[in-house]
Order: sequence, then C-alpha cells, then structure tokens
Amino acid sequence: MSALILGHKNPDSDSIISAIACAHLYKLRGLDVVPAAQGTPAPETAFILERFGLEAPEVVTSVAGRDIYLVDFSDKAQAPCDIDQANLKGIVDHHKLGDVTSTAPVECIIWTAGCTNTILKRMYDYCGFEIPANLAGAMLCAILSDTVIFKSPTTTDMDRKAAEELAALAGVADIQALGMELFKAKSAVAGCTPRSLIFRDFKDFNMNGSKVGVGQLELVSLDLVADIKADLEAELAAVKAEEGRHTAMLLLTDIMKEGSELLMVSDEPARIAEGFGKTFEGKNLWLDGVMSRKKQVVPALEAAFRK
Repeated sequence: MSALILGHKNPDSDSIISAIACAHLYKLRGLDVVPAAQGTPAPETAFILERFGLEAPEVVTSVAGRDIYLVDFSDKAQAPCDIDQANLKGIVDHHKLGDVTSTAPVECIIWTAGCTNTILKRMYDYCGFEIPANLAGAMLCAILSDTVIFKSPTTTDMDRKAAEELAALAGVADIQALGMELFKAKSAVAGCTPRSLIFRDFKDFNMNGSKVGVGQLELVSLDLVADIKADLEAELAAVKAEEGRHTAMLLLTDIMKEGSELLMVSDEPARIAEGFGKTFEGKNLWLDGVMSRKKQVVPALEAAFRK
C-alpha cells in the first residue's frame, strides 16, 4: 500500500499543494507515495487546482497501519486521531516542531520559511529534478497565499526567490496580479455558513495543557463579513464548547489594512488579551500589523499560557 503524504486538518492551500508537490518529488526519488488531505479544498485552493489543472488529493480521516509523511505540520492536534498507530516516515514543514513521535529515524526537514512549498522548491533543486509548469504555478500560489503576497512577517528572501523562479517555470509574468486573483478567491464568503468560514483554516494547539483553537480568515476587506460578524461570534461559542476547548478564536485578517480583528470566546479572555499587550473590555480586539498566526499569534498565546 502506498505511503500517504498528508497535510493538516482543515487544509489550506500550502497544505494541499505541499502534499501534491512532495508526492511528485518523492515519486521521482523512487518512493511509492500518494498525496492526501484531511478535507476538501477551500475556495482559494479550488481556484489554484482549476487554474493549473491539478486534481485534489484523496481525503483521508484514518491513518492507522499506514506509512505517512507529514507536510505543513507536526502537531498531533492537527493530525488524524489515530496517528499514533501510523508509521511516521518523514516531515517537511515551516512551523515550530510539534509533538509527533516516531519509532524509527525519520527524514525531517523543518526550515524557517514563509511556506512549505518554498522548502520543497529547494528540495527539488537539491535533488536536481525539474518541476512541471502547472505544478510550479500551484506552488507559487501557495507561497503567495502563505506569505500574504509577501506582506506577512514570516516572509523570507528564500520565499521571494522561490516565487520568482517558480513564476518563470510557470510562465507567470505578473506575480502581484496573480496574488490579488488568489485573495479574491480566498475572500469568497457568499453562501458560506459561519461554521464553514471558521473552519476554513482552523488549527488546534496544546497551550500548556489547554486546548486552544485558532482560525484565520484572510480577506481583501473586513466589510465582506460585517453583516455576519454576530453569527460568526455565536458559532465560535459553539466551537469553543466542543472538544473541551479553553478558547476558540477567529482572526479576521484584512490584507489591505495589514492587521487583524480578533474574535474570541474563552475561559480567560483577559489572559488572551494580555498576551497581545491589550486590556480586555468585553469587545473584539484590533491587532494592528498582525498577519501571521504562526509567527505573531501562536507565540503570544504560548507566552500567555506559560504565566
């Protein structure tokens, strides 16, 4: 049975495109692998797959007894519930090292970059393999998405270089224009339920023994959700009550204003606000300049929960 290359729960574009790109690379290396995902593509990812003629990976919910490679995560909270019954073979990621373990040595590449696909581009270069034009285009989109068209503080020179080289391979002349097309697709909210928007890009984290869920919705304007904000807050309360969460949060990120409005339901809202240097006054928090969950939100929460 083929090994699975799998991204995190509630997959974003980097997670799904990483699985596809990594599977192609590993097949070139002679490994028997298939890409997989823990959910169907969100609107932005669907746009990328259609634009570049790629198929969505198979959706899996169980990995017991399977060989698996992880891309774009290494936290158990973001994995299938039976991951401890799988055989972990490798990791490619750009986040902090999580809490997965293995029974044998693994091929593990965790690098400081704005996107997993940036790392995969370097891996292709190292191995001397050519990236097909359509795959290069999809990888470029994943980088633009994860770095918020290079506005995110997670962006590195390596991301910019990879994007330029992938654009050349894909025949993309205007990277910025493609990025705006991407975020218009990502901003699609019409007809979506509050729950689907919360879970479009939602991750759970273990914060010193407390389960904290953090969703992020990146939009070209927060006006797009102004009329449904109360519904989002009500659904967030329901999400918080599920699975023993201490806190459920949703970052509404305005990519043009370069900041985020934080919606939250928490056992300790003052503690959460303090983590961002704010005082909780019973209303949503505006976090100026906050664009990255990975670099700006999760570290602040971890520090707050250590106190």
